[in-house]
Amino acid sequence: MCVTQHELLICGGIRNRDCYSYHILTNEYKFICSYPSNIKLFGYCVVKLIDNKNSNEITLLSFDGFFKHTLIMKYVSAWDNDNEINKSKKSNNYNEWIHFTDNHNYPIQIGRDKDKYEGVRAMIGGSDNNLILVCLI
Repeated sequence: MCVTQHELLICGGIRNRDCYSYHILTNEYKFICSYPSNIKLFGYCVVKLIDNKNSNEITLLSFDGFFKHTLIMKYVSAWDNDNEINKSKKSNNYNEWIHFTDNHNYPIQIGRDKDKYEGVRAMIGGSDNNLILVCLI
């Protein structure tokens, strides 16, 4: 779960790959997207990257130490009704989970292939929020 200005983002769960936004002021839910069909969620963690450059967009990372996924989502509020922003969401892959890759376009994986971690936790820190600490349990 992640928090934005007036939203709680609920990102999947065991046997549920759907992600929703809960609007705090209106007490309503809105579907955002689903995790890709080949992704299983078990002991995963979602963190929000801090970026003050674009206040209309946040970046989410999703880690799983058991099934070894690392995904990224550029999120723009599901509650914004501006048609230009909605067109931009579709054309720029906003509000969908995609594999987080390195400079050579290889998916980034947490842990070794043979390791099966029951859970993973992560946090962002550092003076410029440029460090990520990933703890495998």
